[in-house]
Amino acid sequence: MSATLLNGRTLSATIKTELRTDVQRYQDTHGHAPGLVIVRVEGDAASGFYSKAILKISRELGVEARLELLPEQTSAQELSDLLLRLNQDPRVHGIIVQMPLPAHLPQDLVINAIAPEKDIDGISPVSAGNLVLGLPGFQPSTAAAVIEILKRSEIELAGKHVVVLGRSNVVGKPLSLLLLQQHATVTICHSRTPDLASFTRQADVLVAAVGRARMVTAEMVRPGATVIDVGINSLPEGGMVGDVDFASVQDVAGALTPVPGGVGPLTNVLLLRQCIEAAWRQAGPEAHHA
Repeated sequence: MSATLLNGRTLSATIKTELRTDVQRYQDTHGHAPGLVIVRVEGDAASGFYSKAILKISRELGVEARLELLPEQTSAQELSDLLLRLNQDPRVHGIIVQMPLPAHLPQDLVINAIAPEKDIDGISPVSAGNLVLGLPGFQPSTAAAVIEILKRSEIELAGKHVVVLGRSNVVGKPLSLLLLQQHATVTICHSRTPDLASFTRQADVLVAAVGRARMVTAEMVRPGATVIDVGINSLPEGGMVGDVDFASVQDVAGALTPVPGGVGPLTNVLLLRQCIEAAWRQAGPEAHHA
């Protein structure tokens, strides 16, 4: 058999259509579009491509987005002052700070400086706490994208065993909590888990988010399982692959996300969805579109 491909690009197009309608409704109600600011400190080339991708989607949806590009030698105080100004700007509803930051800028500064109501990347302690407690809040967008692709593909999670490979603060941990909210039984594995394959072969749904090219091979997958590949790994010879060995696993899995074209296209779209949601929330409960 060959696995059903879970196409993130198709799902992304569907969600964009929904969000354009929502943005237009907000614009009609408030006289301006939801506002997003991306803060980027120079020094990491890859984050520049990410910024361009978010700005492109913002234009497609009608969200007012701009990039605040800071020189690499920006001080912690200068970055903190900028974030404070953005927190106080009523036309800015969502703030994203591009990672990684230069070594002299502590990540904790950003995590603690962004106002929780504008933390659409879900990195603040308030956002993390709401997630742990099952309260409404903003979620790290890659973790949210995995849930979205499973839900829209009508893959049952309640009562299923989901094995998550990876324990990062942006994917593994938040995803595990979101899966628990869907009543899945969740096992988290990581670099120190012995006999990894003995765990992965038990999974009804296997999520790979470790950042190691083609690490998950066919013998690690239970026949018929759903495999979600979050990895994005650049090869020395050029090209991009996921954490899953696609060629071998597609003959074993029941459903599988490709790389590229799986989880990736949904991630930025869901980030923008949270920005639009933030705009509605900041307008007050009486104005909320729900």
